[in-house]
Amino acid sequence: MKKIVQVVLGVTGSIAAYKAAELLRLMQQRSWNVSVIMTKAATRFVGELTFRTLSRNPVAVELFDEVELWRPAHVSAADAADVLVIAPCTANVLAKLAHGLADDMLTSTALACQAPIVVAPAMNAHMWDHPATRENVKTLKARGVAIVDVGKGELACGYEGRGRMASLEAILSAMDSALKT
Repeated sequence: MKKIVQVVLGVTGSIAAYKAAELLRLMQQRSWNVSVIMTKAATRFVGELTFRTLSRNPVAVELFDEVELWRPAHVSAADAADVLVIAPCTANVLAKLAHGLADDMLTSTALACQAPIVVAPAMNAHMWDHPATRENVKTLKARGVAIVDVGKGELACGYEGRGRMASLEAILSAMDSALKT
């Protein structure tokens, strides 16, 4: 019997958050079980109900929500994951991951996670090109985090350049590679 892949999908506060709903659907087409963790900022772009309905699983937002298990929710989510994917990943969350900050449900789960982590950044071109962001990406790559390179084109902020979230196919391909490790 084939094991069902357990995915934790982190969604952060980027306009690209709406694309995460379609990414979730593509994962389900592969018969993967997807649990979603959203940052508070992500809920400003896409509602929690969208992901709860599509995933048919509870959606975690708050670090200290009531839990049914004795184990902290972020530890349980990290332990259950075969892969953690954060798509989209803002510059803020990218920096938190690089520096080991864990001040919300998503970053706490990521810090506790022993499974492969895939990150698909999405941000303004100037933010993507900033030396701090470049260094954070370098740090995460050195730690074995798979960074799915951003795309180039028109950005939601009106700029043209690099910073678009990668295609859903590229994110899935990175997840496939991470799951084979």
